Amino acid sequence: MTKKIQKLKFETSMEELENIVKELESGDLPLEDAIKKFESGMKYSTYCNDILDKTEKKISILLKDANGNIKEEPFENE
Repeated sequence: MTKKIQKLKFETSMEELENIVKELESGDLPLEDAIKKFESGMKYSTYCNDILDKTEKKISILLKDANGNIKEEPFENE
């Protein structure tokens, strides 16, 4: 993964990924350009998934009770 991607915030990376998907879905790119966009999109996707995995692990740690058991509760958006 490039250092350029690793310096971006999650939200910025997701926006870049969404833009790449839109470009690929348009079908207007020449094959060579589409392949390059796809490769770039995979890097953004991997980066975003890594951030989500790390965040999930942090949240799990925060949800452990005094005995070390993870207490799962549904997230409620009030």
